[in-house]
Amino acid sequence: MAVSMAFMSDELDRMKREGLYGNIRTLEGPQGAVVKIGGKDYLNLCSNNYLGFANDPRVCKRAKDMIDKYGVGPGAVRTIAGTMDIHVELENRLAKFKGAEAAITFQSGFCANLAVIPALTGEGDLIFSDSMNHASIIDACRLSKAKTIRYEHSDMDDLRAKLSEHKDHNGKKLLITDGVFSMDGDIARLPEIVGMAEEFGVIVAVDDAHGEGVLGRGGRGIVDHFGLHGKVDVEIGTMSKAFGVMGGIVAGSSVLVDFLRQKARTNLFSSALTVPDVAANLAAIDIMEESGEPVKKLWSNGDFLKAELKAEGFDVGNSETPITPVIIGEAQTAKDFSARLFENGVFATAIVFPTVPRGTARVRAMVSAAHSREDLERGVEAFVKVGGEMGVI
Repeated sequence: MAVSMAFMSDELDRMKREGLYGNIRTLEGPQGAVVKIGGKDYLNLCSNNYLGFANDPRVCKRAKDMIDKYGVGPGAVRTIAGTMDIHVELENRLAKFKGAEAAITFQSGFCANLAVIPALTGEGDLIFSDSMNHASIIDACRLSKAKTIRYEHSDMDDLRAKLSEHKDHNGKKLLITDGVFSMDGDIARLPEIVGMAEEFGVIVAVDDAHGEGVLGRGGRGIVDHFGLHGKVDVEIGTMSKAFGVMGGIVAGSSVLVDFLRQKARTNLFSSALTVPDVAANLAAIDIMEESGEPVKKLWSNGDFLKAELKAEGFDVGNSETPITPVIIGEAQTAKDFSARLFENGVFATAIVFPTVPRGTARVRAMVSAAHSREDLERGVEAFVKVGGEMGVI
């Protein structure tokens, strides 16, 4: 290897020494409560398939049917020849579902953040960002060239102090927060955030990736959860989690959506969502609008798993959602714990630095509406067995 490229091997060696190197497992079948890896079945406690839609027959059928009519790919960016009537139908359905004037779709939730933040802010502007915001928000803030001011995680006193400090700033000001923080499962204090944004004249945006299909009536998200329709300027989300498919969402005013159609670089320079993605997302909306039962089952499963693991002595943090972080501490210990779970038939991945702060490595247990109570009891049994053997509990 050329000397100039040796830094990659050095960095990979360092990551392995420090327990930060990820072992990526390959699924050999559909995403579900149980997945096949290496020819064996494993209880799946680490996907974001919250409502179990990734392999739902109704979702799969819609994708197959629509491929017969429209083909597979759009073949172009939205602004040239890639906008199909089904894209418009999906956006109209999403706007209605979210209770917004309009919506626009992107290739992923990551792309949605890259679309919004640099389009709304630039050099000379300010962005107020929660210190625990997702990497896609961090990257989008960097791309915008605006000055990013981080406030301590969900610390409303610190946020107020920083908004007050910059109240006379002449440029645009944007406040961006995750809705549900994916590593700890806590919910943004959105009513207080919105109140301060109104007081200080700040645009407010929320990335509801882990709230879509989880919070609100029938999974309509954090804005619906808090009854803040019309109060949040930009609602960003994803269809890769609870929807079980792929794609990003931005919902808000018709002016915002029109602006993003003309200005967002991921809309102008990257192809539209594929036909099966659009079809499957439409089917997912149908299911959520028909019944709130999948969301209720998700929450019931999450409450059960957290309560059982906590009763057994595990540190499950302060999650307010079905996300269950089992906090271990050191990175290598968390990785060893995950590996031992796998030996016991449970697929639950370790989350380590830089995804979470050093010293807070964890095995994040993710339930779905597809899990049965027996599935979760089996998972708890494996956690208790490994936890006892490793001295974690």
